[in-house]
Amino acid sequence: MESKLNFRPLEEEDYETICSWWKWWRWPELPRTALPNNGKGGFMVEKNNIPIVSGFLYISNSKMGMLEWIVSNPDYREKDRQEAIELLINKVESFCKDLDIKHVITLGRNKHLIETHRRLGWHVDKKPSFEIIKNI
Repeated sequence: MESKLNFRPLEEEDYETICSWWKWWRWPELPRTALPNNGKGGFMVEKNNIPIVSGFLYISNSKMGMLEWIVSNPDYREKDRQEAIELLINKVESFCKDLDIKHVITLGRNKHLIETHRRLGWHVDKKPSFEIIKNI
């Protein structure tokens, strides 16, 4: 019998795994201080205890959350990878609804992830924008 995908909150030890994924995908490694709840403010989708995809959820005093830094396990090659990504996004939406958050925003440049959001009913702006950050 095939195991189902599991959606769970991030744990302390997930940070190193996620950093290795960022490195593989040629992203900068974000310090814990730049992540919600010191690197534990997000979610992981896994199967058979193998992590597949993660994302962080920033929550403020507004009615908007920000789903960011979605990254996947580059070594996971199973056919349910896309399903795992969609599960992450859909479960984060449900989590936000339960908190009475009315809007979720994300930034993206990966064409596959952008198309996934579009398919799931997200508005995708036609004009690209840039992440602008300054470490102080």
